[in-house]
Amino acid sequence: MTVQTVEIPEDNAVFGQTTSAFASFGYSAAVRAHGLLFIAGTIGRRADGTIPDTIEEQTEIAIRKIEEILRLENLDLSALVDVTSYHVDIRQHLPGFVEAKQRLVEAPYPTWTIIGVSGLASPGLLVEIRATAAYPGDASR
Repeated sequence: MTVQTVEIPEDNAVFGQTTSAFASFGYSAAVRAHGLLFIAGTIGRRADGTIPDTIEEQTEIAIRKIEEILRLENLDLSALVDVTSYHVDIRQHLPGFVEAKQRLVEAPYPTWTIIGVSGLASPGLLVEIRATAAYPGDASR
């Protein structure tokens, strides 16, 4: 089995200074294995490290980071096959999350599991999204 880590360049405009979290917490942004791309939980922290107040902006940033990881692998959001999102105060924030998600993610839709949680890694974070994408026609990747 071949497993390869996807590296996010330190000068990446979408991730900015948040790339330091990968080394600090000891994890990879994404890993390729068996024709799939496993993308770690992605949060809506801006490139400068600040956290927006709104669920809409946090959702958009998190999805844009996933989109950037996919772009680095010559994929786009249509390659997503399975997504799980974790939500603080889910009942309050779900409408804003859905609104932002619908603007960015188009059919054909991946499977999507939405889970309510009591908190995330940093105060102020409202959503974290992890995803799995499939490489088209190349099961050997």
